[in-house]
Amino acid sequence: MKAEILAVGTELLMGQIVNTNAQYISSRLPDVGVSVYYHSVVGDNPERLKESLELALKRCDVVITTGGLGPTQDDLTKETIAQVFGKKLVLHEESLEEIKAFFKNLGREMTQNNEKQAYMPEGCIILKNNNGTAPGCIMEKGEKIIVMLPGPPSEMKPMFNDFVYGYFKEKSSYSIESKFLRVFGIGESAMETKILDLIDAQTNPTIATYAKEGEVTIRVSAKVEQGKDTQILLEPVIEKIRKRTGPCLYSEEDQTLDLVAANLLLKNNLTIATAESCTGGLISQTLTDIPGISRVFIGGAVTYSNDAKEEYLGVKKETLMQFGAVSRETALEMAEGIRRSLKTDIGVSVTGIAGPDGGTSEKPVGLVYIGLASGQGTITKELRLHGNRKRIRTITALYVFDMIRRHILKLDIDLGGQK
Repeated sequence: MKAEILAVGTELLMGQIVNTNAQYISSRLPDVGVSVYYHSVVGDNPERLKESLELALKRCDVVITTGGLGPTQDDLTKETIAQVFGKKLVLHEESLEEIKAFFKNLGREMTQNNEKQAYMPEGCIILKNNNGTAPGCIMEKGEKIIVMLPGPPSEMKPMFNDFVYGYFKEKSSYSIESKFLRVFGIGESAMETKILDLIDAQTNPTIATYAKEGEVTIRVSAKVEQGKDTQILLEPVIEKIRKRTGPCLYSEEDQTLDLVAANLLLKNNLTIATAESCTGGLISQTLTDIPGISRVFIGGAVTYSNDAKEEYLGVKKETLMQFGAVSRETALEMAEGIRRSLKTDIGVSVTGIAGPDGGTSEKPVGLVYIGLASGQGTITKELRLHGNRKRIRTITALYVFDMIRRHILKLDIDLGGQK
């Protein structure tokens, strides 16, 4: 089955909210054998909505709409779809009672316009909304299917998972399973070159690469009959990719690099502390977003000035005078200083020039040094990054997490220098 996801709402076109619903639905439908061919967005205009629906039905078997099921006058999704399918809207008493109960539980009186939400296209399959007032529905006509879901993600996702996913699973004779392999340290073009022969020869499974902020994700998807094991098809291809990516492959479970590093720290019960300059606490913030990290993350220091590096980390004045704050030597002493101060197994450090100003011909914007101190000694790495301030800080943090991962797994760190 081919599907189009049609988001309804002028607020989407105006950029007031992001269309995360389409992304979520697209990630779930392949598991039940539905291939998403198109994403569309249309405003709250009945004529343009009708045109969009007719086009979607012409080129796809399934149309899934989100939004436009509310009580206000501009919520016209049901009315328009019913017109396209030649159906009347009829009052669904059970839905009306549930809407009344919803307001009663909130201690509020239901206004008359909310009754509009209980009018459903005749003959449709009602999808109960356990998280809001607007029920969804499924309409079938010949070989065509339209699914109407509410716009708020907190209502849409549960409704999709509770009803729509199972509906399509029963209809489909096959499913598609995807594995997402995440790679750091290889650019997208270089990564594609490494596996180009596999991509050229692909049939089932299929292979695709995606780049994002210094990382590459490789998607491997296999299509099988319902009930069959996809691993028989997936594993041989994944094994070939493993061999070609080597230690740059950091996750086969679509996990972020910071989470992989954090899980290794937790698994091995290794404590860590951070000393940051140009990243301004980004590494510490990212770590503390991970539940349970307090077991191993002891603390961090943002030492922006030279005085702070001396006072809190014990960086020698002579080091700063001779080599400068942005240097391999300073990064080394920062890592050792925070580890010594907080008595941790690992200390990591960052010092660099994130821009947009502050660079010189000798030390340009994007020059960053990171360090990692442990019981085995201290290692440092020089980075030459490009992009704006935010990108430089983000990529630097990724390199730190990768250094932590490689250190724990005893992998080559591709050092720019070592002590």
